[in-house]
Amino acid sequence: MAFLGSWFGCSHTDFRMSNSANVLIRSLLAVLIALSQAKPNTKSHTEPSGLRTDCVGNLMRLSLDKALAVGNQLEVEAINGTRHIVLTPALAAQCGYSMESDPWGNTRIYTSLMGCYVDNKDDTTFNVGLRLQMYSGKPSDVVSHNVMKTCSYTRWATREILCDRNYMEVSNYMPSPVPDTKGDEYSKKAVPSRSGESGIWKLTFYTPEAIVMLKREAEHAGYKAMTTAGRLVVRSPYNTAETYAEDVAGVPMEILKVSVYHDAPEGATVMNMMAACPTGGVLFTEDIISWHVPRRVTPLLDGSVKILEMYMGVNGQRLDRRQMVARGYGLSATDFHIIVEIPVGCPDGYNKSHAPDYQYHITYTVEPMLEVLWRAERTHEDARYKILFPITTPLMPRPPQAVDFTNAEERLFTIHVGTFLDDVELKNLTFNTGTYTAEDCAAKGFILHERRHPGGTKSFSLKVPFAVDEVLKHNPEPLVTTYTLALVIGFLIHPEQTPFAHPVELTASLKDVVLPTMKGTCDQHFFYTEVTFGSQGKNFDILVGYQPLSPELAQSFRLQENDTHLTLVVPFTAKQTAFERITSDSIRARLDMLLWEPRNNWMLADLFLTCTFPLRTTVCYPNGTITALAVKVEAVSNLIPSWLTLNDKSCKPSYSDDRFAYFSFTAKSCGTTRRFFDNYMVYQNEIGLYYSHKGSSYTASDPEYRQTVSCYYMVNDTQTLMFGYKSRNTYPSAEIGMGQLDVQMRLAHDASYDYFYQAEDYPVVKYLRQPLYFEAELTHSNDPSLELILESCWATAQEDPSYQPSWDIIVNTCENKEDSHVTLFHPVVADARVNIPSHFKRFSIKMFTFTKDDEVLKDEIYIHCNAMVCNTNDKSEGVCKGQCPRRGHGITGFHGIKGLKRTQRSKDSTQQRKISSGPIHLFNSE
Repeated sequence: MAFLGSWFGCSHTDFRMSNSANVLIRSLLAVLIALSQAKPNTKSHTEPSGLRTDCVGNLMRLSLDKALAVGNQLEVEAINGTRHIVLTPALAAQCGYSMESDPWGNTRIYTSLMGCYVDNKDDTTFNVGLRLQMYSGKPSDVVSHNVMKTCSYTRWATREILCDRNYMEVSNYMPSPVPDTKGDEYSKKAVPSRSGESGIWKLTFYTPEAIVMLKREAEHAGYKAMTTAGRLVVRSPYNTAETYAEDVAGVPMEILKVSVYHDAPEGATVMNMMAACPTGGVLFTEDIISWHVPRRVTPLLDGSVKILEMYMGVNGQRLDRRQMVARGYGLSATDFHIIVEIPVGCPDGYNKSHAPDYQYHITYTVEPMLEVLWRAERTHEDARYKILFPITTPLMPRPPQAVDFTNAEERLFTIHVGTFLDDVELKNLTFNTGTYTAEDCAAKGFILHERRHPGGTKSFSLKVPFAVDEVLKHNPEPLVTTYTLALVIGFLIHPEQTPFAHPVELTASLKDVVLPTMKGTCDQHFFYTEVTFGSQGKNFDILVGYQPLSPELAQSFRLQENDTHLTLVVPFTAKQTAFERITSDSIRARLDMLLWEPRNNWMLADLFLTCTFPLRTTVCYPNGTITALAVKVEAVSNLIPSWLTLNDKSCKPSYSDDRFAYFSFTAKSCGTTRRFFDNYMVYQNEIGLYYSHKGSSYTASDPEYRQTVSCYYMVNDTQTLMFGYKSRNTYPSAEIGMGQLDVQMRLAHDASYDYFYQAEDYPVVKYLRQPLYFEAELTHSNDPSLELILESCWATAQEDPSYQPSWDIIVNTCENKEDSHVTLFHPVVADARVNIPSHFKRFSIKMFTFTKDDEVLKDEIYIHCNAMVCNTNDKSEGVCKGQCPRRGHGITGFHGIKGLKRTQRSKDSTQQRKISSGPIHLFNSE
């Protein structure tokens, strides 16, 4: 676009921001005026809405509303009769045309009435013609509009100085030549003749050195010198080589000083002409722009002057006193300056958004005008001094303010961000989950709203529910949730499409956490517990007996779980329970459970469930055999059951582990006492721990362990029996015979040994390392003097017990110490199912499989055992000495001879039984 490209290239002032000028230029390059073709009219014509022309003193002003300037390119031509001259930026400055536009397309074009292509009638009537060409995307899409305006102006001063945006203009009244008797600017000189031709033919510029140019040379350099009916006009663009700078009263000025040589029929004349235009002198505060112009522009004056008129205006239009007061403008004079004051933000200018370094700033731009008429006291000649002076403030930071209106009880973040100018658009929102447009936010349930305010500003409000993924949750306390919304709001500044962003972080806290709860019940064998999840789901670990609930324990305790609850079934004999008190027929046990939040180490809930379970600790047999079970209670926490003895300290437990000790003795042994009362005979013994047997972990202050064992036998008892006689031909006789003792082995569901897999359940499927609980039982016998001993147990991959490879589980009645997962023996106590504990043996192993070179040979196993039935009264050595009799004090495992393997007994032995269980399949999760 030829006309607009550099009209703002003049350096009127140092403080007028170069970037603001560039913004204006770029904006003007995108102006669109959608107008229909109109017929020229030299007097009056109908102009489309948004296009206005008016006369403002010695200028004609054309105003173009932004509604007509959207997106396309504008070219301006001067109409000179039938010719159309494209006004390039250089030609516009040379010929008296200027234009200014804001970034949105509001445009003003000014034409000097002394312009090159103005039809001048006797310096009183001026016909100005302009042609507007609007180009869209295609060269063929052109809208043209001819604008004609007639202005009348007769108030010419002897000298007129005009400072426009891109040029300086001075015109002087040009009377008929008279002798130079007073040193006037216009005088007849002795200059070379041009063969009788009239007109301007030479100019001498002073920089201040004299530079002489012929007229054609001056015009080629961008200057214009011309005459009208009664005036001589000289025009110069800013910043040419033949102008110079000078400070006047502290204000920088650009000076044009030239002598014009003119031939006329009356003779050759020379006229000294001068223009001086300010390029600075502006002071800023946050609220006021103060523009200082020298009261005495000394380069223009020769002697004293008197100010006759002084006006200020905006956009080339004078304002009266009432209008100035209404807008808050000020016009005053000091000894050295004329001062124009303009409030920042006044409606006659405009605000503009910027984002240097992506930080939000604004500027304010306004175009004041100053017009002064003074009279020289010596010559009584008048001079009119008119300045159009666009001013843009420096960048003013306006960091957005985020105001938090969140009401936590509504569970909704509410934020207002602002304020911004109307040229700012909210482009997107970036959360921890991604970047979303306004449409995306609406689809996610966010409420985004633009709020407009008086004065052309706006703000934005956003509402985000607490429940969405974009809101982070944190619990600083068990019952308190802190919600955090962190986002970055992305903006665009129009029309430049400049981006910037503003981060926002909001927090709100609510006491809204519902903690999990626990409850429990008991029956004769188990603790039943139920955990109800809280508002945060399963965010906790479970501790049973202050031990973490491992996957193996969860399986053993029959863990069942859904989205809201979980349940556990814990045998009262489990190691995780605590025994509080024991009697001859019951035990009081306690289950301690905690819900532990590991991230913050918080206890969310606890349960201490105490129940009394039936347990026969003493069994008195008619043959005088007594069995007793001692239990480690919580009050004697340092007790090691294997160290317990009866009154006779050589009578030690037949079996013991870390919680139980099992004694079997006769009424005539182990220090058992006897006494009588009424019809009863009472046998008593005492299970205890004596200091002589205690280890270094015990002290004299530790509680004693004493458990009395009592058996009551009726001394005198009369039974009445019915008796009848019947003769019979034969009499009973006894024959010597032989019988078989049956032994069976079963796989239990868990460590309670209450439920067993039946034949139809096989093969049983188990996970790797999941505990397998086996029970061997001597059936069909009521003889308490018999004891079942597991001599050896081993595993094979086939049903055949002799199949190889095999792996030893129990060797010579004890665990296989070469196994990394040691076999565990479990105590057997008398209960509703177990009448004679010595007839049972219980042990557990962890599920395994046979491998070779890390490859599974087969994913099932069979368990086989050689079982012996022994007489407890037989004191002989060997297998019948007991189940793993070499077990040391306080040591669970058997430290036997390394490499000891099972041995095969005679197949004719009536005491040996071979029992098997299986198959057990390995479940492969892959």
